[in-house]
Amino acid sequence: MRRRSPSNIRFVSKGLGILYEDKDILVVDKPAGLLAVATEREKSRTAHSLLTDYISTGCGRGRKHLFVVHRLDRDTSGVLIFAKSEEAMLRLKARWKETEKKYLAVVHGTCEKSSDTITTFLAEDKQYNVYSTSDSTKGRLSSTVYTVLKKIKGLSLLEVTLLTGRKNQIRVHLAGIGHPIVGDTKYGKEDRAQPRMALHARRISFNHPVSNKRLTFEAEVPEFFAMLVGRIDHQSEPAAPSTKLAKPSRTRFPPSEP
Repeated sequence: MRRRSPSNIRFVSKGLGILYEDKDILVVDKPAGLLAVATEREKSRTAHSLLTDYISTGCGRGRKHLFVVHRLDRDTSGVLIFAKSEEAMLRLKARWKETEKKYLAVVHGTCEKSSDTITTFLAEDKQYNVYSTSDSTKGRLSSTVYTVLKKIKGLSLLEVTLLTGRKNQIRVHLAGIGHPIVGDTKYGKEDRAQPRMALHARRISFNHPVSNKRLTFEAEVPEFFAMLVGRIDHQSEPAAPSTKLAKPSRTRFPPSEP
């Protein structure tokens, strides 16, 4: 079953829109700038807290608690899933490897290859910075597939498929091959003139935790992307990349130890 983002999306607050809701799950379109879940510094202005208020005040469908299934970085927009019960959350996580996640990213520079798979071990230092390493004892195997959709004015529009889901994975992998994401000041350039980071969780496909039906949801591409690379044709889809995890290569992906 395929579900696209409807024209009558219900907005909860802070630009957060509900794409789909039933008694078991909530699928939303998170705007850039909004945290997905609470941190030590911010606990109230998050997608999780806004949606918890939404279902607890009777606007939802009878559930009072919301469970985190996965996360998006604060400056990443797009499709985000929450579960309305612990059982639904556990079922979704148990089959998370079967979930297909596709992103759009605008990066600096012109990619030499039209598509490729980036595979490294990702580790995190004491300052919470994620980095690539070839040492399997330090990091976790991580693979990212990218396909170039468009090149314009020293920028490249990529469709990115996550084969694993590590913290900051797309940002670190693209920066590691010399093509940091526009607006990523942590792993890329000091691009403070940009209003946000050009990373968008465009589409997610997964099996419903109760009915087991295959569902696909899409979030509309923000206007910011069109400002950078022009019109993005919704109908033009690149060939499906391989979903086989590749082995890390020290030659192609040298470690970037801090």
